[in-house]
Amino acid sequence: MHTDWRTWTRAELTTEGMSRRAIRAAVDDGVLVRARRDRYLPSSAPADLIRAVRVGGRLTCLALLRLLEVFVVTGEGLHVHLPGNASRMRSPHDRFTPLRGRVSAGVVLHWLPLLRPLGTGDVCVDVVDALVHAVLCQPARHAVATLDSALHRGLVGASEIAEIFAALPAKYGIVRDLLDGRAESGSETLMRLMVRATGATYELQVVMRGIGRVDLVVDGWLVIECDSEEFHSSWRQQLKDRRRDLALAQRGYVTWRVTAAQIMYQPDEVAAGLRGLLASRRDGRISTGA
Repeated sequence: MHTDWRTWTRAELTTEGMSRRAIRAAVDDGVLVRARRDRYLPSSAPADLIRAVRVGGRLTCLALLRLLEVFVVTGEGLHVHLPGNASRMRSPHDRFTPLRGRVSAGVVLHWLPLLRPLGTGDVCVDVVDALVHAVLCQPARHAVATLDSALHRGLVGASEIAEIFAALPAKYGIVRDLLDGRAESGSETLMRLMVRATGATYELQVVMRGIGRVDLVVDGWLVIECDSEEFHSSWRQQLKDRRRDLALAQRGYVTWRVTAAQIMYQPDEVAAGLRGLLASRRDGRISTGA
């Protein structure tokens, strides 16, 4: 995989032609960062990578996947893989004092043996290992969304997915059965899983002549669009969305727009809304709530 970031030892920097004085000057000038004893990185390296090296490990799991722009629901926590022979991690601060325990200062530690071997200068695990860790770290529905995202972005394929699940306990086979790399966003995956739970039929990424592609068509009549702030916040885009909704209505479809934030952080309310819509069609009526 990967990022091009790596650490250098003082000996490696010296081999590249830097004297000890030049190394000290590069650190003082902010060109290099001394992450920990005899481990240097360019100061332009992402902060999470530097922090992972600082505590004595390599970036993995949700923290690495966020960096690779793979979908994860949570936005917090530094996930670090430590080698199996490490009994403790170092301080995430600059004093290099050891810290005991599995979680400290927002750091989540991973100890599983890696599927993909790494070099001494690597600052993050392979994406395959990061995804194994991510499945173990998340609820099943979030793990499906993360793996869908990695598939859609082309970071892994069928052979890597097989490798990931071969390394996981058998109970995670249900997660594999739910994968679909056609989903263009994590919110689409989460919405698809809600639809599936109702027993309704659905189609993904349906292209309609004169309208374009829609996220989900449920039971042949309900179009669900999963809108993100990034792509749907401008007034110009909202006008375009309304024109699409009108064209769909003229063909007998009902459009339901749900924001990505609602899908991720208000799943119970969204699921209730979905059930209400499907029930109203089956009953031939709309409840007034009276």
